[in-house]
Amino acid sequence: MSRYKALSAELDPCARQLVERLRQLKDHGELTMRHLAAKTGYSAKSWERYLGGTSLPPREAVEALARVTGADPVPLIALHEIAADTWGSGRARTATAEPRPTTQKQEPITLIGPTPPHATTPHATTPRATTSPTTAPAAGRFPHIHIALTTGVVALAVALLAALLLMLRLDEDITPAAVAAPPSTTAASPSPSYTCRISRIGGRWSAGINQGRNDEIVYGATGADVAEAQCLLRRAGISPGGIDGMFGPLTLRAVKTFQQREGLVVDGMLGPRSWKALRG
Repeated sequence: MSRYKALSAELDPCARQLVERLRQLKDHGELTMRHLAAKTGYSAKSWERYLGGTSLPPREAVEALARVTGADPVPLIALHEIAADTWGSGRARTATAEPRPTTQKQEPITLIGPTPPHATTPHATTPRATTSPTTAPAAGRFPHIHIALTTGVVALAVALLAALLLMLRLDEDITPAAVAAPPSTTAASPSPSYTCRISRIGGRWSAGINQGRNDEIVYGATGADVAEAQCLLRRAGISPGGIDGMFGPLTLRAVKTFQQREGLVVDGMLGPRSWKALRG
């Protein structure tokens, strides 16, 4: 299972739930970032941001991951719509400024005159409080004006930040290709699509993709032979994931399950005996 960085505490709960569900699907399918890029058309760097919680994945990326892993896309799409409405709401914080207290400077006043009977020195001094004519009235007599101005500035800054986040999110939804492939990276070409045309020819099952070849294929292989095997595995009642012509983790698991069910050597390789069992 992949190790992920802890999600930010400022992330909205709906967005957090979406990211955690996408992480679970990736780990369950034993997919690497390279596999995700090859199967979904979104670059590995983009998936690092989506699964790291720093960028909301486009709806098409969520649907592609569900299709690759064989998951039901309806709950994921519903969760994505909720997360899209609330994305970025937890990142804005308002601050309340407190008025700065003003200090008063005391100056001694010398009283010159006859010494009172109780005085012990010829000159007695009493403190006299002086206030700054520029700062004391604003902070002391009118503190509410200072608080209102500070609150207004903070509210304006928060509104500008929210508008910026909304513009970024709308730009990401409208142009998923620009988000999926930054200028420094090249988006992977989408995998070719195959169509299963299951038929019985000469007592042998065929999907009509590789013209009946039984060449040996192993994990990591790609092409029509892999797509043919995926169609026949699906006909046998074992899901290999998508029919994409890529011998990935899901197809490997399906091959081993089929070999175990047919009493063959469970090595995950499609050789002559496995092909013969698939074609029945």
